[in-house]
Amino acid sequence: MNESRLTGPVRVVGVGLLGASIGLGLRAKGIDVILADASPTHLAIAVDYGAGRPAEPGDRPQLVVVCVPPDVTADVVAAELDAFPEAIVTDVASVKLAVYDDLKARGADLSRYIGTHPMAGRERGGPMSGRADLFVGRPWVVAAHGGMSYQDGSAIDDLILDLGATLVELTPEQHDAAVALVSHVPQVVSSLMARRLIDAPHASVNLAGQGIRDVTRVAASDPELWVQILGQNAEPVAEILRGYRDDLDRFIDALENMEAPGARRRVAEELFGGNTGVERLPGKHGVDRRYSSLIVMIDDRPGQLARLFNDVGEAGANIEDLRLEHSPGAQIGLAEISVLPEMQQHLTDELAARGWRIAG
Repeated sequence: MNESRLTGPVRVVGVGLLGASIGLGLRAKGIDVILADASPTHLAIAVDYGAGRPAEPGDRPQLVVVCVPPDVTADVVAAELDAFPEAIVTDVASVKLAVYDDLKARGADLSRYIGTHPMAGRERGGPMSGRADLFVGRPWVVAAHGGMSYQDGSAIDDLILDLGATLVELTPEQHDAAVALVSHVPQVVSSLMARRLIDAPHASVNLAGQGIRDVTRVAASDPELWVQILGQNAEPVAEILRGYRDDLDRFIDALENMEAPGARRRVAEELFGGNTGVERLPGKHGVDRRYSSLIVMIDDRPGQLARLFNDVGEAGANIEDLRLEHSPGAQIGLAEISVLPEMQQHLTDELAARGWRIAG
């Protein structure tokens, strides 16, 4: 067991996915974790899974981590600041400025509060989805403000580092503008695109490939939660969407007048702009690097994916990313393997020699 930077105890309020994962990660470090939740059932499940213990009279936590829905985060943070006057309090809500402004307006003790936001999650929520390694290698934003000293806030830094995350310091305003672009607007776009599928002909939906699945993957997220998030970060999201609407208007105008001079060039430039933008996204380990891919056909039966991984390893290649897709109406899967560009041809030849069918 690696030694923890925290001394504890740590109180976690709200034992959904994030709260349970924080508890599991800290318990693995030997930290005494106190759990609290409005739902007795959620609390009992999280305790049974080993994320911590129920609260007891006389508990004096070093740190309180609030993991509740955004619309009640400020209420719970204020209550925890009052209940534990010696503790540092943080929260993990996905919007930071609204919570900070609310607490400031209440006259809360901001010298013991800093909001944070781990950029990690899963498609499923609840305490049963918690994982001790959920935050490993993921960015975790600390929304710093001038009301707390660095020394007082060190427990929050220790929490983040203990859980294996990468600490990123931003102001609340910077954080909300950033997540509007990289998280909140993509959620809106994904949901609106998925909505087009409701009345789509069955034959069209059966043709769905990886493109539509990539675009709509996050559309399965909880609408109630996202109404809360978007409501607290409405203006930054609306500003980006207005720019996106202008982009769409230009694109639609070009499509409707494709024979007009310059229309095809305009379409090409918009698409090329997408190429340029996606190249700025950090890849594996945060490194800006493009990978090459090859698509391998896999029989849909047990053991085939494991055999493919083994053959890739024996060929001396490292899988940088992997996407799986099933071919409609056939007992075949398609595995798109991303590798370093210099390995693509070598791996293609090696896998073909081992009997794998390479699509395309």
